[in-house]
Amino acid sequence: MSLLVVGLSHRSAPVSVLERAALSADAQAKLLQDTLAAEPAAEASVLSTCNRIELYADVDKFHAGVAELSTLLAQHSGVGLEELTPYLYVHYEDRAVHHLFSVACGLDSMVVGEGQILGQIKDGLARSQELHTAGRLLNDLFQQALRVGKRAHSETGIDRAGQSLVTFGLEQLAAGRPVDVWVKDKRALVIGAGSMSSLAAATLARAGVAEVVVANRTLERAERLAQILSEPGGTGVAARAVPMDAVGDELTRADVVVSCTGATGLVLTEAQILRATERRTGGLSLLDLAMPRDIDGAAHRIGGVRFVDIESLAEASADAPMAADVDQVRGIVSDEVAAFGAAQRAATITPTVVALRTMAADVVTGEIARLDGRLPELDEKQRAEITQTVRRVVDKLLHAPTVRVKQLAAEPGGAGYADALRTLFDLDPEAVAAVSRADLNELNEPVAKNRGRAS
Repeated sequence: MSLLVVGLSHRSAPVSVLERAALSADAQAKLLQDTLAAEPAAEASVLSTCNRIELYADVDKFHAGVAELSTLLAQHSGVGLEELTPYLYVHYEDRAVHHLFSVACGLDSMVVGEGQILGQIKDGLARSQELHTAGRLLNDLFQQALRVGKRAHSETGIDRAGQSLVTFGLEQLAAGRPVDVWVKDKRALVIGAGSMSSLAAATLARAGVAEVVVANRTLERAERLAQILSEPGGTGVAARAVPMDAVGDELTRADVVVSCTGATGLVLTEAQILRATERRTGGLSLLDLAMPRDIDGAAHRIGGVRFVDIESLAEASADAPMAADVDQVRGIVSDEVAAFGAAQRAATITPTVVALRTMAADVVTGEIARLDGRLPELDEKQRAEITQTVRRVVDKLLHAPTVRVKQLAAEPGGAGYADALRTLFDLDPEAVAAVSRADLNELNEPVAKNRGRAS
């Protein structure tokens, strides 16, 4: 395993840099394709959220891999390499696994313990599967990260350490008052209909707002979200959908606005907010969860407007208390990293063991055929008994060494046992490679069938 991750997050870079480096869905796809085309990388996946951009790859050279992945991140983000480099972090092999598992558990989130990251990891895996840039290593890694994250949330109280970014943002807007008290009977405008916007709409509805208005560039998606919210099986809140060009009018009626779109430019400008405040009575609360930002940062200077964005959330979360459960989650992460490393090391020996057993089976087949030529008078029962006896002898001779070599290979430093086995038994390297290719083809079949389901 030569796993490498190069990235930047709210812990390493200011929000202004993260905002400029944010990748659209198309840019992420192009980044994955270009990474795979680069010489050091055999697999690639991107994890992109509102406060992190990370590129994972299976590389054959560490230094060349770091240089190539850093350059590709700079090219596709539009931030110059010299400017971006001071904010990048690099993790390799077990440290890279530890990093992703910690991310999956919410330990590295802006709001410690939030569970939304699991959906974002799913999205990253689905994207790399869709583009066929994830092979066995990254498929195993991301799927295991999802399991580790779920385990942390089910076995510990990490959820008590933090909330979703939506809840945390609403708490900042509420300025110390309980959110359900603060939003009661207010009108809410949610801009966007993606996963974060949907969570915001549902959170506001459950907290007791009088109405939720959903605005989206694709009106059908907004209508679908509004319908889900208003159904008896949903939140039962009064909800309706409007096109994006109606946002200006809705601003004059809304009390709370949450925006999280994938737009590359501002969705709400200072001028739009000013016009809305002139036509309305009462204060206006704005929560911007987008990266890059949806709402003009000048909003905080407008009278009667309370404005919270990713940058202010990052500052507020720095003082948030850590729960005692965090230590338990860290223990889970450490155990899972060790188990993942052992499994990956053990997996490297499997093609060699399969090739060895295939060679042994071929030897048995050849010897039985030679025996048939020398003793043609053997009947079917005698031939079957001899064949079974020879196979049992070979299986017994190979059983202990193959079991032991798998155990040894799973230990740190065990990578050399596969080479030793190939040398001792003079195995054809192409035979071993053929087993690996067959395993990869088997892996890709379910990936193709399940493409796009990870949501």
